[in-house]
Amino acid sequence: MAKTNSRQARVARHARLRATVHGTAERPRLCVFRSLDHIYAQVIDDDKGHTLCSASTLEPDVAQKLTGQDKKACASLVGTLLAQRSSDAGVKQVVFDRGGYKYHGRVKELAEAARKGGLSF
Repeated sequence: MAKTNSRQARVARHARLRATVHGTAERPRLCVFRSLDHIYAQVIDDDKGHTLCSASTLEPDVAQKLTGQDKKACASLVGTLLAQRSSDAGVKQVVFDRGGYKYHGRVKELAEAARKGGLSF
């Protein structure tokens, strides 16, 4: 049996997840990607193939607020910012796409902050 590394396993989990999760205009997909240092989130309408809004720790105004904070606090701030931007875009409900990651740590913090910000999923 061939060995798979953790990245290949995550990509396989994400492919299984994407087989059932699909964003529409009424309920777009909230997609999360995390790297070792940063976290990115987008709200995507898969029918049109458009990103409605996004937020990440690489944005200059976000990066200034994040100096000296841990990664969970950064993810929480990105979730709050994404919820605010999505409500400005008229999105209230989303389908959560955890990107093949386990639902804990930074992914969980981002999701809970987005829920507190007004998104329902």
